[in-house]
Amino acid sequence: MIHCEGLVKIYKTADLEVFALQGLDLHIENGELMAIIGNSGSGKSTLLNMLGGLDRPTAGKLTVDGRDMLKFKERDFVKYKRESVGFVWQNNARNLIPYLTALENIELPILLTGSRKRWRAKELLDAVGLSHRASNKLYELSGGEQQRVAIAIALANHPKLLLADEPTGSVDSRMANQILDLFRELNRTIGITVVIVTHDPELAKKVDRVAAIRDGKISSEMLRRRSYAEELAELEEADGDESSHVEYAVLDKAGRLQVPAGYLESIGVKNSNKLRVELGEGKIVLLPPEEKAD
Repeated sequence: MIHCEGLVKIYKTADLEVFALQGLDLHIENGELMAIIGNSGSGKSTLLNMLGGLDRPTAGKLTVDGRDMLKFKERDFVKYKRESVGFVWQNNARNLIPYLTALENIELPILLTGSRKRWRAKELLDAVGLSHRASNKLYELSGGEQQRVAIAIALANHPKLLLADEPTGSVDSRMANQILDLFRELNRTIGITVVIVTHDPELAKKVDRVAAIRDGKISSEMLRRRSYAEELAELEEADGDESSHVEYAVLDKAGRLQVPAGYLESIGVKNSNKLRVELGEGKIVLLPPEEKAD
């Protein structure tokens, strides 16, 4: 579904260039449910904006559903955003029109395409568990209910890709779990590819793959050992399950490896940019630099 190779994004001002992405490589399969995590300024929101057709890459390669987005003209972006991608924002003011009801908010993107399938809005409202709130306006809905309506809006025109920017950032933990369960259910039932961007590493327990961005590059990935359904079947506690995923460091094409700062500090590497590398018994071992003799 998504193929990024050597992706670069540079923001320019009069006398300054900021590299938001610095040669990022990422592959997302069709029908995958994954999260992208990273600190503020890591480049994760920049990546999401480019996947959503809201921003254009500076260099590299970016294809979504087989289409080269670096070759898109403005009309191609308009068509892409209308038909191929759905977006869920953290700020509900960007998702919903306050003077419309929940049902009317979902009907709007359907009608704007010239379709008369207003019945689909009722189907989507039922799919997110809010058919009883069809006539309620924004101020009559809780934060979690507003986010559910936003998800229904994003699905209105049968997109192949659903992007969510911090979708649980404005709700409590109980509602956050319900929203994430909804993403999982939609992914399972209709097969839509879902990419969630967040700064919350706890999301790893709800998705199958997590990619971490540091300094504009993918630095590591976490893959689920067993399916989420298998873990639930075994009644494992999600909050205490620290071994549900296995973590991998990511090598770029030049053989460069980003090691998380916490790992380096644990072996005593704090103020050095060098590591000793040893090979033995089929393993590559990283060690702190040798201290110089007095």
